[in-house]
Amino acid sequence: MSTNEVPERKNIPEKDKWNLEAIYQSFDEWQKAFNDTQAKIEALKDYAGKLGDGSKVLLSFIRDDEAVSLELNKLYVYANMKSHEDLRETKPMELAGLAESLLVKYSAAVAFFEPEILALPHEYINDCIKNEHELTRYEFFFRKLLREREHILPHEQEVLLAQAGELTAVPENAFTLLTDADMKFPDITDENGEVTELTEERWYRFSRSRSRDVRRSAFMGIYGTYAKYRNAIAALYAGSVKGDIFYSRARKYSSSLDMALFGENVPEEVYSNVVETAKTYSPKLMHRLVALRKKILGLNDFHFYDLNVPVSEEPKGRIEFPEAVDMALKALAPLGEDYLSAFREGVASGWIDIYENKGKRKGAYSWGAYGTNPYVLLNYDGTLHDVFTLVHEMGHSLHSYYSRKNQPQVYADYTILLAEVASTTNEALLLEYMLKNTDNPEHKKWLLNYYYDMVRTTFFRQAMFADFERETHSYAESGGILTPDYMCGLWAKLNEQCYGPDMVIDDELKAEWARIPHFYSAFYVYKYVTGFTAACSFSSAILNHEEGAVERYLKFLQSGGSDYSLNILRRAGVDLTSTEPFERTMKLFEARLNEGLDVWGE
Repeated sequence: MSTNEVPERKNIPEKDKWNLEAIYQSFDEWQKAFNDTQAKIEALKDYAGKLGDGSKVLLSFIRDDEAVSLELNKLYVYANMKSHEDLRETKPMELAGLAESLLVKYSAAVAFFEPEILALPHEYINDCIKNEHELTRYEFFFRKLLREREHILPHEQEVLLAQAGELTAVPENAFTLLTDADMKFPDITDENGEVTELTEERWYRFSRSRSRDVRRSAFMGIYGTYAKYRNAIAALYAGSVKGDIFYSRARKYSSSLDMALFGENVPEEVYSNVVETAKTYSPKLMHRLVALRKKILGLNDFHFYDLNVPVSEEPKGRIEFPEAVDMALKALAPLGEDYLSAFREGVASGWIDIYENKGKRKGAYSWGAYGTNPYVLLNYDGTLHDVFTLVHEMGHSLHSYYSRKNQPQVYADYTILLAEVASTTNEALLLEYMLKNTDNPEHKKWLLNYYYDMVRTTFFRQAMFADFERETHSYAESGGILTPDYMCGLWAKLNEQCYGPDMVIDDELKAEWARIPHFYSAFYVYKYVTGFTAACSFSSAILNHEEGAVERYLKFLQSGGSDYSLNILRRAGVDLTSTEPFERTMKLFEARLNEGLDVWGE
């Protein structure tokens, strides 16, 4: 067998695999738990119509529901993670399908809960909490649920809104079918002179090609195709926006943005901080970055397809996994011994599935459930990029570890708004450690470019997306018509603001809005920016040895979903309703940019 051949899973040492047997010892044990849970799900239906019968009945339902949820989540994550070990194996896939169907049955069985609670008097819930001590831990849970009451309609109207869901889902479904199934891209000639089919998946690789002709051809192929379909996609996006406006008005929100932010109790100034910070600092920082890339690449004109090509090579030489762990531990040392001990425990206790094997799911993730260890899937190949992936995914896993260790089941999961904070904080600490501990100019260039790409794509680009969504929804809410010309013009303006005078805005780029699937889940992308900003604030405070910074950060990790996300962050020292964390993030970017100018001798 060639040393470069991907091994079968049976040839991977056990110490390098995750230990899913800590959840279930065998498929038979999983099947028994599945059967038991299925019966308990049926029993939950008996509570329908009885939640108003007193605090003891309400507590009994919550206990039974949590017991079912606990086992159901374990069944689901075990089956799916087991299937990801080798996607050629049919048995785990069967279990995953069974778990999915059981999850659907559970959702149907408890669908009565929220409407029934919302129909009860607020005073009744308060009395139940007063009368039953064990219900006090659920006070925030009920408070958050009851907050929705003002936007819940009478039953008949709720039925109509539910029925309208099939209609309002059409734009996204049609967009997905059009772009994933029907839309075809032209063939291009790659670096080796071979004709190759252009696909969305291959675009990123081609956009990093050293050959500018390949990059340009890929760009024209992808973006030119979307430009040809801009009329149809504009109609689909306009339909999606109209759906957002329909629901916001039906549910008596002040706007579609208000509706999107309401669930996590996020004030609009947070969204404004995202958009306005990017607008304010783009001329000062992003325009300089584009000019720097243009000069390093030696280009007379700079286009969108020149943004991804590396300006430095990734350091050569394989980093063995134990060395990667050692690097991670040294980088994360500022977080203290308790954090390092938990990291070591994860490595030693079978949290991580380290290496690629035939049939294994690609990429990397962190997963698990309340009642299990956190788990990390990697396809580690010894690159520096893989070391960043390790600390990123372990950031997620240790966030889950601390949350589940310190919170009851009801608050153990953190929100999407908080999900990327811990992982990005770890990356920031690793970057700082490596920059301080390398004398190799080429290594430093790669690290700085890695950081620049992260700021550009996670902060400025996502903020531009958020700006576009706010503008299109506001325009439509005031009676404007979302034509393709309007959206192409808006997109061109936003790109000019973001990237500056050194970047040519090609006609094909003006239609890029038509390529973004996130726009069919309105006002979601700003969370990438807030997560990145919070992580930069945490890592900056920790590295600057600000008093109490580590303790506040660990408290953040322990908080799970026990309060609204902004309150959890605020108690940890990051107030996203103020401009301070955003400005701190920009100052760090400016310092790193100045460092890059020195390294490249500009």
